[in-house]
Amino acid sequence: MEEIKVDEKEVLACCGSTQFAKQMAMASPFPSLDHAISIAKDIWFNKVDIIGCLEAFAAHPQIGESPSSHTTSAQWSKGEQSTALATATDAGLQNRYSNRPILELEIASQEQMKVTELRLRKLFSTKMKADSARSRYSSVVASKAEKERVGIIGQHLTATSEGFPAKAPQVQARTRPPITTHVLDVSKGCPAAGIEVRLEMWEGSQPHPSFGETDMGRWVLEGSSTTDRDGRSGQLMSIVDALVPGVYRINFNTGKYNPGGFFPYVSIVFEIKETQTLEHFHVPLLLSPFSFSTYRGS
Repeated sequence: MEEIKVDEKEVLACCGSTQFAKQMAMASPFPSLDHAISIAKDIWFNKVDIIGCLEAFAAHPQIGESPSSHTTSAQWSKGEQSTALATATDAGLQNRYSNRPILELEIASQEQMKVTELRLRKLFSTKMKADSARSRYSSVVASKAEKERVGIIGQHLTATSEGFPAKAPQVQARTRPPITTHVLDVSKGCPAAGIEVRLEMWEGSQPHPSFGETDMGRWVLEGSSTTDRDGRSGQLMSIVDALVPGVYRINFNTGKYNPGGFFPYVSIVFEIKETQTLEHFHVPLLLSPFSFSTYRGS
């Protein structure tokens, strides 16, 4: 398949962030849809700041609002909203109602990527059909005398290819480390910059540390960094295709960030099983001087 090229205007129809659109256009052309989606996730989660996220959110018409134009983005929004209204439940809304704004921002960012991926698939499908139509037209014009013979050969090849099993899907190479984190200061409603972060893995005679026992192994440093102005950590480990299964922990130097706070540091311990080594683990910290919480993102 020929590489697919996209411009900023086309990408803006998929995601309303100009930061995102510019970087996707710069990364174009793409050898496949899967590669484009992989690059899109890396740009959205690692390179677009909060201003860019809010710009993307604002580009969506509110639920129930009629699109103000007949652009591709507006028509896509209309269809997506119809699906959202048909599948929304009162229970889901009630569960989200009590969320803090900073947590809603993270959830919205995850949902925005789902919408962007859906729209990228639509965009690529349209462009591939157009390219295919142009290619067929050029072939007919270039060789009218060969039309019948080419048609017969094409039918033969199509029938033959159906007899072969489909190729196994290829695993896309990672574009970011398999374990990442970011810190949000929920007391201020903004990212927490300048927090020292360390990623460690458990190594010992037991597969994981037992509760209350400290002499069965040790924690081995995988990497360290400091959160940037968007609260994101730098690279905490190498970009590897498959993680080593085991128990990991991320330590945050919260005492230095909040000298008058309750926590001198925060440790988040989690386990990656053998069936999860190809997955991505985003483990954020939602922090205030006297409380913290976490969850597994993507």
